[in-house]
Amino acid sequence: MSDGHQKAAGEPALRAIAMPGDANPNGDIFGGWLMAQMDLAGAVAALRRAGGRVATVAVDAMTFHKPVFVGDLVSCYAEVVRVGRTSMTVKIETFVERRLTRAIEKVTEATFTFVALDSAGRPRPLDSPPAPPG
Repeated sequence: MSDGHQKAAGEPALRAIAMPGDANPNGDIFGGWLMAQMDLAGAVAALRRAGGRVATVAVDAMTFHKPVFVGDLVSCYAEVVRVGRTSMTVKIETFVERRLTRAIEKVTEATFTFVALDSAGRPRPLDSPPAPPG
């Protein structure tokens, strides 16, 4: 839909403008660049929930609905949807505001899994605070 009234689940976690260096020769933004933005957005939500260091361990069910073009304003929204002992699942939805029309369109969504880490980089329970560094 491009009616400008779509709502994302989750909190706003990242905004970026798609730049020419992020595009292929046809002017479409590389999926890998978009995935990296979504990983950063998911990490924001995971870091807040974990209260410390996290790492991405899986990406599931990524679906590209529409292309992203140079000049589009990309907004990623992230929501923790499941919490396990050491890991959590974060749903990320990505919308663009088209540069010329200002239409808002959902372009992709995915589910990322993050694990909480201690100061040595080992998984730690999510209900315990991270040990201080050093």
